[in-house]
Amino acid sequence: MVFFDLPTETKKQRRDAAKFRKYLIEDGFTMFQYSIYVRHCSSKENADTHQKRVSHNIPGDGKVCLMIITDRQFSEIKIFEGTARVQPMPAAVQLELF
Repeated sequence: MVFFDLPTETKKQRRDAAKFRKYLIEDGFTMFQYSIYVRHCSSKENADTHQKRVSHNIPGDGKVCLMIITDRQFSEIKIFEGTARVQPMPAAVQLELF
């Protein structure tokens, strides 16, 4: 898991933050939350490889943390969502061609 808090006050900082997010996606990470990305690694050695890659792509500003957890630990994550109801999308209208 990669957690980060990158500044986005200047154009360069926004570009660097976007570049870092793009790097994570290209390296096989998926977004868990906006500033939390996760990637499955099959072994500790594989995780260490990705940790080194991430460390070489960290922007100059901000804070980046990397945490290695096991599959079992990840499966124990409990996700709670608010109670706000989202209106379902209306059913699509069937288009008929003659």
